[in-house]
Amino acid sequence: MEFAGICLATKDVRKLSAFYQAVLQTVSDCDGEIHQEIRTQGAALAILRDENAGICGNQKLRMAFTVDDVDAEFARLQSLGVSVDEPPETQPWGARNLSFLDPDGNRLTFRSFQKK
Repeated sequence: MEFAGICLATKDVRKLSAFYQAVLQTVSDCDGEIHQEIRTQGAALAILRDENAGICGNQKLRMAFTVDDVDAEFARLQSLGVSVDEPPETQPWGARNLSFLDPDGNRLTFRSFQKK
């Protein structure tokens, strides 16, 4: 079995899709207002319009993306105007993480690991 992806429900597909395209440095499969799929090297991130979706995010969901250099990503996110609420910090288990919220309040973590 292969994990295919995650789907986020939102009231504004284009806004959330544009955010993820910029943050993940990738593109969507289309410019639709009902559904878009953001491609990454791993799984896909689907964004689906749901008029009942709240703008408070899913507090039980935390998406993590492994990047080459968390500190470089921190600078890039700042240049995009993304508010990072947990700046880069090395964790006790060795990962260097930063965390921030998407426009709907879903939490994302970028992490990198020290080269051995």
